[in-house]
Amino acid sequence: MPETSKPTEPRLILPRPVALVGLMGVGKTTVGRRLAEALAVPFRDADEEIEKAAGLSVSDIFAAFGEAGFRDGEQKVISRLLDDGPQILATGGGAFVQPATHDIIKQKAVTVWLKTDLRVIARRVAHRNHRPLLRDRDPMEVLREHEAKRYPFYARADITVDTGDQSHGKSVELVIGALKTFLEPN
Repeated sequence: MPETSKPTEPRLILPRPVALVGLMGVGKTTVGRRLAEALAVPFRDADEEIEKAAGLSVSDIFAAFGEAGFRDGEQKVISRLLDDGPQILATGGGAFVQPATHDIIKQKAVTVWLKTDLRVIARRVAHRNHRPLLRDRDPMEVLREHEAKRYPFYARADITVDTGDQSHGKSVELVIGALKTFLEPN
């Protein structure tokens, strides 16, 4: 007897890039990679692309040029990346807060705010020394400051997905569901 295959749900087709925004440690890179794989589109990490363009690490860029210099390069790289068509772009935590970068992202991409409890994020970033904004500071203190300053900007995203403290696979499912609702509202 021939095996019957289960009907497959049609794959979501992205009409333009999807930019993931949110605090450091929320999972933009990890969830973004898996999301790109699930949707069969390229994945780009803005910080990695900035490092390639500058030939320096993010920490070294901050040290050499300050945050203003980093943000200027970040805007240029993000704008260029978003011109490459449908993809998943993980942005740095501060990118969506910069007015010019915010406008570029909103014009060229569907924006998804990945959001979770600050205690979860603090646990994730506590022992990572590659984040210049956390150097020699209490992660929870930094995250509370960022919550106050950045959440009003993140709230302007097209979609908000509360990922909670669950698996990355579940987070990907939540984002895909939210994208379907946003892009195919029927």
